[in-house]
Amino acid sequence: MSKQLKADLMLLFVTVAWGASYYLTDLSLRDMGSFTLNANRFLIAFIVAVVLTFPKIKNVSKETLKYSVILGIALLFVYIGANLGVQYTTLSNTSFLCGLSVVFTPLLSCIIYRKAPGKKLAFVIFLSTAGIALLTMKEDFSVNHDNLLGDLFSIMCAFAYAIDLIITERAVAKEEVNPFQLGVFQLGVTGVLNLLLAFIFEKPHLPSEPSIWFSVLFLSILCTGVAFIVQAIAQQYTTASHVGVIFSLETLFAGTVAYIFAKEVLTAKSYFGAVLMIISIFVMEVDFKELMAKRKRIRQ
Repeated sequence: MSKQLKADLMLLFVTVAWGASYYLTDLSLRDMGSFTLNANRFLIAFIVAVVLTFPKIKNVSKETLKYSVILGIALLFVYIGANLGVQYTTLSNTSFLCGLSVVFTPLLSCIIYRKAPGKKLAFVIFLSTAGIALLTMKEDFSVNHDNLLGDLFSIMCAFAYAIDLIITERAVAKEEVNPFQLGVFQLGVTGVLNLLLAFIFEKPHLPSEPSIWFSVLFLSILCTGVAFIVQAIAQQYTTASHVGVIFSLETLFAGTVAYIFAKEVLTAKSYFGAVLMIISIFVMEVDFKELMAKRKRIRQ
């Protein structure tokens, strides 16, 4: 099995866990505030990672710590957006809108490197915008004020995560940065920042029920600790397009979980909008020219 295939399978596992995370986040938020949940989630993940891997992280470079702080700040906004999205809109809306990160990522790259978006990106932006409109507006296409705040927070999550992906890609390309240590220390930074905000805006506490403990531990260990360490390591061995396509499946897994466990059923218009968004993500991430070239080589 090649390193790229192993990396892709690891990322697929992460994506399945993230698909379940929206429902588990919704359950956890019934017991605690958003900042408290994030503090528990990231600090538990950080403590477990430190205990299990201390020999690997005891010697850390300044460059790794610097990028850990930057990524920790980015993740703070990612999870503020995701949690508040879950609170103020449907689980399905949150998952589909958060999936827009793989559209925002190349768009931000165009802005950062001052390159005009190509025809493909322009088409994708059109498709995803149409999808957002169908998913979030009422049947008469008026603004759905009931879900508007949650939808905006979900879009903020996607935008912040696109920034996180770009910074991670730049960080792991540096020789001075250890990807494993980066994955661990960014958890600690995010956890501490959320804990500070929890003390300011909430009354932080540990989960109060066994079912909430299960949800928080699942979110902490699999969806946070394992997930972000795996992402930082796997991005060395697979292409950005592979990462984008695999992560786009998160919306499908999340929508399925919301349908089965939360009994969420969307309107036909909303489902069509969700389909347009998924199509836009795949169009953005699949290199059709390369696929056609491979077919020609095989035929020859």
